[in-house]
Amino acid sequence: MVLAVPCFNEGETIAAVIEGFRQYLPDLDIRVFDNSSTDDTAERARAAGAAVVDVPRRGKGNVVRRIFADVDADLYLMVDGDDTYDPATAPALLEAVSGTGWDMAVAVRRPVSEDAHRTGHALGNRLLGRLLGFMFGRRVGDVFSGYRAFSRRFVKSFPMQSDGFEVETEMTVHALSMQMDVTEIDSDYRARPPGSQSKLRTWNDGWNVLGTMIKLFTVERPLFFYGVVSFLLFGIGLGLGIPVVLEWLHSGMVPRFPTAILASAVMLLSALSLFAGLILDTVSRGRREARMLAYLRYPPS
Repeated sequence: MVLAVPCFNEGETIAAVIEGFRQYLPDLDIRVFDNSSTDDTAERARAAGAAVVDVPRRGKGNVVRRIFADVDADLYLMVDGDDTYDPATAPALLEAVSGTGWDMAVAVRRPVSEDAHRTGHALGNRLLGRLLGFMFGRRVGDVFSGYRAFSRRFVKSFPMQSDGFEVETEMTVHALSMQMDVTEIDSDYRARPPGSQSKLRTWNDGWNVLGTMIKLFTVERPLFFYGVVSFLLFGIGLGLGIPVVLEWLHSGMVPRFPTAILASAVMLLSALSLFAGLILDTVSRGRREARMLAYLRYPPS
């Protein structure tokens, strides 16, 4: 069992994170994956007794990719190094994966103070959670939580694509699309300690996450996505074409020739969109089967 801590400039908090988890899980193998910090994060992590791995390529997604590629364990626990998550929840998260058999256990953040959660991030979290629920039929309580436990099956079947903070969204989509067993556990969430600075950029990260969700949705549910596009184009084509057809039936002439051409082009695009959805859905099923085979290669945790 390994605790992986992705970090970038968390020198003010990393020692407290390590000591907090040692208190509840004394035998835990703690590894800090330092994203080429410019402060003393690595030195303080080593002084606190953790192994430190340098990840030169910037971005949380790149750090998590390195964690999942390099760490070989039956149980994985991951937490951000900002000392905002409650280490007391760690035993419950690990028990959910090892004892109950869930593939991923997510700590759903419950703020203990008013300044723990930014209003914009909390609102975006709820909206994106509902959007994922609409896309995949399962509600998600905390899409952005950086405190999770995973089975080996989950980690080794996860084809990560993200580079930045949208990695948590991609993890959630992977679990939902593969119909994995996922549970959520409430956990206290506190504000960053004085002197610690958040790396989140509300608008940029929000747009990146939304773009990732749409991109993943087109990959995981292409028939639905392109089917909706086809339906909308079909409606536009009907709206343009019906008056032209009615006029032709009444007079035998087509005076609005450009409109007729446009309606025909839109209807053709509608048909192409539907066929693209059908073809990509077949491709998506093949990719999902390949991931399922990778998932089934590993025994339960």
